[in-house]
Amino acid sequence: MAAQSGCSSECCTLKKALNKLISKTSSSPRARTHSEPLYVISLERYGRDPDFEIRFPDVISMSECLFDATITDGDCKIRVSVDPVVNRLISKNKLHCGSVIRNVEFSRGEDNDEDGGSFHVCNLEVDRLCGGDAALRALSSVNVRSIPWMGGDPNAGPLRARRRSYLPLWNNQDFYGEMWRDTPPSEPGAEDDSEDEREDTRSTISLSVIRRRFLSGSRSFPGVLCVRILHKSRLMYYGKTDQKCESPYKAELLVGDGSSSACVVLWNTLCLDWYRILQPGQVVKLSRYRVKESYSSRSGQDSEPQIEISLNSRNPTAQISIIPKNQVSPDWLLPDLPHTFVCRQELLSCPHGHICDVIGVVIFIGRSERVRSQDGQRSELEEYRWLQLEDRTTDRPIMIKLFSTSQPDIQSRIYPMALLVCTRLKLIRSAIDRTTTFEYLTNTSLTQVYCTGTCSRPVMPYKGVRPVRQFLQWLKQVDERSMLERAVIGGYFSYPPLPVSLCTFMENRQGGAGLISGGEMKLECERMNYRERRRFAIQCVITAACYHHREDGVRTQYTDLPSAPLSPRVPRQRQGSEPHRTTVKRKLFSSGPTTNRKRLAPPLLPVQPPAIEDDTERDFSLFDGAMEFLVGECDNDSSDDDNDDDDGDFSTPPTSPLTSRLGLTRVAIETLPRVFCYERRHIQAAAVGMQANSFHKLLTQRELESFSPASCYTGYFTLTMRALSDGVTLDVIFLPAVPGNLHWTSLPLSHDNSWESVLAHGGFSPHVLPPSPADLITKADQLTNQRLLCVLEACALGGEKLELVLNRAFPLR
Repeated sequence: MAAQSGCSSECCTLKKALNKLISKTSSSPRARTHSEPLYVISLERYGRDPDFEIRFPDVISMSECLFDATITDGDCKIRVSVDPVVNRLISKNKLHCGSVIRNVEFSRGEDNDEDGGSFHVCNLEVDRLCGGDAALRALSSVNVRSIPWMGGDPNAGPLRARRRSYLPLWNNQDFYGEMWRDTPPSEPGAEDDSEDEREDTRSTISLSVIRRRFLSGSRSFPGVLCVRILHKSRLMYYGKTDQKCESPYKAELLVGDGSSSACVVLWNTLCLDWYRILQPGQVVKLSRYRVKESYSSRSGQDSEPQIEISLNSRNPTAQISIIPKNQVSPDWLLPDLPHTFVCRQELLSCPHGHICDVIGVVIFIGRSERVRSQDGQRSELEEYRWLQLEDRTTDRPIMIKLFSTSQPDIQSRIYPMALLVCTRLKLIRSAIDRTTTFEYLTNTSLTQVYCTGTCSRPVMPYKGVRPVRQFLQWLKQVDERSMLERAVIGGYFSYPPLPVSLCTFMENRQGGAGLISGGEMKLECERMNYRERRRFAIQCVITAACYHHREDGVRTQYTDLPSAPLSPRVPRQRQGSEPHRTTVKRKLFSSGPTTNRKRLAPPLLPVQPPAIEDDTERDFSLFDGAMEFLVGECDNDSSDDDNDDDDGDFSTPPTSPLTSRLGLTRVAIETLPRVFCYERRHIQAAAVGMQANSFHKLLTQRELESFSPASCYTGYFTLTMRALSDGVTLDVIFLPAVPGNLHWTSLPLSHDNSWESVLAHGGFSPHVLPPSPADLITKADQLTNQRLLCVLEACALGGEKLELVLNRAFPLR
C-alpha cells in the first residue's frame, strides 16, 4: 500500500508518521505521533475469529470483539485496526467517535500477509482536557466525507478477522452497514443443476405434504413453496471466536399456506441478502431448500413433531422471490396476517405471559440503556428503551420495555407524538403486595415495530384491522395540545415499582445476588460498560442530605428554610425561559466546616451541530400521521441544571483522601427527562440515544442541555451515604414520586410522609398533601444513625460518569 498524492500537505501528521512504516526507513517496526492531535471519525465493531491468537500473540483479552477506526488529521484519513488493549476505552465510551487522540503508536502488516499491509493502532492517549466537542470544533469547516484517503479507498469489510460485515456498536441484534441489502438480489443465486431448477418451477407443494413425507422418512421434496410470511424474528448473531463463518447470522420466518404453518430459517449470507427485504404479510416463493426437524421439536417444546424449512446460500443454493399482490392466486387459500390487538383496559384482565399486539400514541420514550443477559454460555449486553403509549381506554398508559427488534432504522427514530404499533409482545405482571400489581409489555423473538415519521419502507400491514381503525377514529377527537404538553423524552426511568417492604423485596429477587459491600460495588461499577444498568442492594447510613429545586422563571428564589413554598408540582417551563434553582441543604453529622468554592460558568462553545434531519416542519397533526397507516409512507435555551449545581453547593462531610467514593455530586444531564420539542424532534431523538459511531451523526456535547427539563422534574435530593461494610462513600440522587406526576407515579399506598416512609415507598403519599422539600430537610435528623438497606440503580453514562439513583431504602430494625 503506497500513500497517494491526495494528501497534499507536507505537514500532514498521518503522512509523516506512516511514511516511516511504508518506506521502512526506520529500524523500528512501529511509528508514533507526538503531541499533534488526531481525530476519530468512525468506530466499527466486529467479532473475533480463530486467527485472533496469530494476529495478536502478545495480547491476553477476554473480549470477543475487535474494532476498526477511521482517523484523520484534517488533511487525510485512514482506516486502521485497533489493538484489543484499547477495547476497554471504547466499551466505557472514553474513546469514541469525535475523540481527540495523541501519541498514537502505529504498526503495519506485511504486504503479503492476510492483512494486506493494513495499519494497526497499538496504543494511544485520549485527550480528555480539550472537551467532548473538540473534534467538532476542529473539523467544523471541513467536509469530512471529502477528506482524501491515504493509500486509497480501504476494503469494505473488517481488517483483522474473516467476517463479511460489521456489528452494531452497542448490541448484537441489529444489522449494520451497506452489506445488508434493502432491495432483492438482481439475479438468483442458483449454481446447481439447471434441470433441477426447471423441475422446481413446474410444480408447487404444500407444507402439509412436506411434513407428511419428512415424518415418513423421505428426504426428497421436488417443487416450490408458495407461502405467506406471518411473523419475522429478530436477527440472531451466533459468531464465536472458534468459528470461521464469515456471516454467522440466522433469522426465522413463521410462514403458512392453506394447509399448515412452519418455520423458515435464513442462514448466514442469505440474512445479508434478504433479511431487510422480507416482511410480514408478503407472499414468497421458495425453492431449493432443506427440511429438518424443528428446534422446538428437538428440544421437546412441541408435543407433536414439527418441521422447519432451512434456506442457505449453498448445498443447495436456496432461491427466494417475492410474489406481487396481483399475482397471488385466491386458489392458494393463504392465511391472513394474524393479529391479537388489545387496548390498555383489556390488559388489566389478561394473564401473565399473554402474547398480544398494541397500538397507541407515544407520550414518553426513555433514553437507550443496556442490560446484561445470559445468552447460552456467554454474557451479552442487550439494548432497550422504555415507552409509554396512550390509547385513551384508561388513564394509565401502556408500558413497554422495548428491546431491539432488528429494526434500527425505526427504533432509533421513535419520538413522542408518533403513532406506534408493536406486535407479538409478552405481558409481564409484577406485584408489590398481595393486592397491588403493575404490568408492562416486553419483546418476544417475533416482535415487530411500525411507527409513523420514520420513513421506513414497509407499509404497516395492519391498516384494515378493526382495532386499528377504531383507534384512528379516536385520534380525530384528541386534544393534541394537551397531549403534546404531557410528552416527555429521555432521562432516568424505572419500572415497575419495587415493593415497599424489605421482606417482600427479598422474596421477589428471584435468586438475584444478595447484599454487596461498598468495595465490591465499586469493583462491579468499574466493570460496567457504557449505558449498562445494574441494580445493587447495600447497607448504608445517610450522612448528609440536600435538595435542589428547579422553579419557574417568574418565581423568586428562596433560601430561607421556613419560607420555602409548598410546591410539589411546577408548571411546565417553556423553551427559552431561564430556570432558577436553589439548594436547600443540611448536614446530618459532620466534624468540620464546609468550604464553599466559587462557581465558575463554563464557556459556551460556538459550535453549530451537524444537520441530522431537516427539521423545518413547524406544525403537525396526529391524524395526518395516522394516514401513514392507511395509505403507506411516501417514497432552545440551556437549562444549566448541572452547571448551577456545582460541587460547592453540596453539604457533604469531609472525607479522607483514601476514602473511596462513587457516584456524581450533581445530577447528570442524561438523568433529567426533557420537554418534547416537535420542531427539533429528530435531533432530540438522537440526543437521548447511544453514542454515534460516525462523525456525521455526532451532536455537540451541550445539545441535550438545550432542551428544557420536563414538568415532571421539579428538583432532586442528593444523599451522601456511607456503606456500613467498609465506609465507601456513595453520592446518590433521589427523585421522589409525587402525586399528580405522570412520569414518576406515586404508589397507591398511604403513609405518613416521614423520611422513613418516603424512602421505603420511593415517594410521597398520594392521599395527603406532601411536605415541602424544605420541611423534609429540616426533619432529616430522623435519619441519624438509621441503618438502611438501599436499592440503588447504577448506570454508566460514559467516561467516568456513574449515575447512582436511590430506588428504595428500607429501615433495618
